[in-house]
Formats: sequence, structure tokens, C-alpha cells
Amino acid sequence: MHRFAFVIHPIKPKDAARKYPIAKYMPDWVIEKVYGKKKPFIGSYIKGIESKTGAKTEGLFIICPLTPDMMLHKLPLEAVYEKLIYCSELAKSEGAEIMGLGAFTSVVGDGGITVAKNSPIAITTGNSYTIATAIQGAMEAANLVGIDIPNANLAVVGATGSIGRTCARIMSPNFAKTTVIGRDPERTQAVADECTRTVSSVDVSSIKDADVIITVSSAGTDIIFPEHLKRGAVVCDVARPRDVSAKVASERPDVLVIEGGVVAVPGDVDFGMSFGFPPKTAFACMSETMMLALDGKIENFTLGKDVSVEQVEETIRLADKHGFKLAGYRAFEREVNQDAIDRARNARG
Repeated sequence: MHRFAFVIHPIKPKDAARKYPIAKYMPDWVIEKVYGKKKPFIGSYIKGIESKTGAKTEGLFIICPLTPDMMLHKLPLEAVYEKLIYCSELAKSEGAEIMGLGAFTSVVGDGGITVAKNSPIAITTGNSYTIATAIQGAMEAANLVGIDIPNANLAVVGATGSIGRTCARIMSPNFAKTTVIGRDPERTQAVADECTRTVSSVDVSSIKDADVIITVSSAGTDIIFPEHLKRGAVVCDVARPRDVSAKVASERPDVLVIEGGVVAVPGDVDFGMSFGFPPKTAFACMSETMMLALDGKIENFTLGKDVSVEQVEETIRLADKHGFKLAGYRAFEREVNQDAIDRARNARG
């Protein structure tokens, strides 16, 4: 049996209260100062994962006590790398052979390359299977709400990142027009040049004519609001923290928002902790790490700021082989029901 580890972290300072209840009463800056000095630690042990081939794996969640703001703005990059390398050493001490980097630990710095060079075990960001499930989920949802994809417009927000860029490359040939949105004009235009029938923009409001939107920025805060969205649009929000404001859920019932990468994990799975998903389901990035362990593919897999189409296709093959599959749709910590799909479909006329 090959064991794995996966790194998770608090999205906002008050998340520390899940481990330390006193944090509820502390200012955010105090939490960051105290919590950020802690070494990464084991959050839970994961048991019961079993492939349809009969292969089994076990693992653990390692909690890195850094928020996105701390990783991106408040700490030197070297200090963040030090924490993540410590995670890999802790993982090895627990018998793990491969470790996945979750949420912002997968995008900070060079996207896992430096961590992999200094890690005693294999590293993956999970971005290949995240892309696969984002594309599958968005395309299936578009069909459900009646979007005529060959005549529809696609927008990719955060297109210069590894996930956004590859989503744009793979999806743009299916659409009449694609708009890629990023913060850097030159890098965003470079992505557009790689894609079919694609234009670039640095303005999020450029998504107003999009029928299907993939959003996967590293903004760390809400950037998509009710006024940005077309009636009957499908939005697949892969970003953590979310890009889509909660106001969209309350003010725009005519829009279908889904979270990318919600996956049913094979076996009688016990994650040992709750991260807001139904039992036996996980993020796609977590699932990539698990399926690599099940397959005995103990090697650095998805690293850096570029993800190839071949890597995405390989994770689809591994998912089919071992029994990982999309687990319906969720958004804003709730299941997306048929009523939500019907409202978006009816809004398109």
C-alpha cells in the first residue's frame, strides 16, 4: 500500500477556531501572529480509500497554519517554502510517499517546484485533475441549462495561472468566442494567442456576455458580483477562496454557480475531519493525490505554472480506472438542486 499526505490551510484567520476555539474572540492580526508561528501539524488520518481495482491507500491531512494573505503578502516566500518543506518531512515520518499541495500552497511561489526539489517525497499540486473536473462540470452544467455551446461565449478568469491557461486551451475550440481575463496584459494576451477564437482583457466586467465562465484567480477575495453576469450563465468557480461573491447566490437566481472539482472518492472513506463536503467526497486536487497513490505512481506529477493537456488526460484515465467521479454540483456550501438548474434554464428563454 502506498500512503499519501495532503496539505490544507485556513482560508481566513478565524478558521483557526476549529482547532483553537479561543481564536473566535481574538482579532485577526493576533491570530495570524500566533498561529503563523506554529509548525505544520497533523489534522487527521484518512482511511478506507479503495479502488475498483482492489488497490487501497491511506493518508493524512497536514495543516499548514498560514492564510492566503500571509502566504502572498505578509511573509517572505522563503518562510512559506520552509513551512511546506517541513510538511513534506512530517508526511514522510508518517509513512507517506507522495504529498499534495492544497489551495494556496499549490500556487504560491513557483507552484510546487521548489518544494519538490527540497522534499524527501514526491509532490503534486493536484491541478491536472482540478482542470479535468472543472471542464467536465462546466460543460455538463452548460448542457443542462440549454446552452448551445458551439454558438456560445466562454470566459476564463485567472487565465494566466496553470489551471486557467489549460482550461482556456482545451475549451476554446468548442465555443464561438472565448475571453481570457488576467491582471497582466502581456501574459494574458499570450494565453489568448495560444487559444482558438480568443481575445484578452484585464477587466473582469468583460465576462458580461459570457454564457459559460471558468473562474480560478488567485485574488483571495470576491471579484465576481451580480452585475457582472448574463442571465442564464453557468459559472464554475474553482478558486479557493471563492471568486464569486455570495451576493450572486441571493440576488441572481437566474445564474447557475457551481464549484469545480467536487469528487466522489471510491471506498468506505473516512477523512477524519469535515471540510464542508458531503461524506466520501473531496476536492479534485485531493483526489489526484489519492489516485496517484492508488496507482503506485509515486513521482512528482503536476508542478509549476503550466499544466499539459496530456497530464489532464492522464488524470481522467486514472479516475476512470480507480473509480473517482464527479459528485454532482455544490455552491456556497450547499448542494445545487434541480430547481437551481431549472431557473437558469428558464432564464435563457
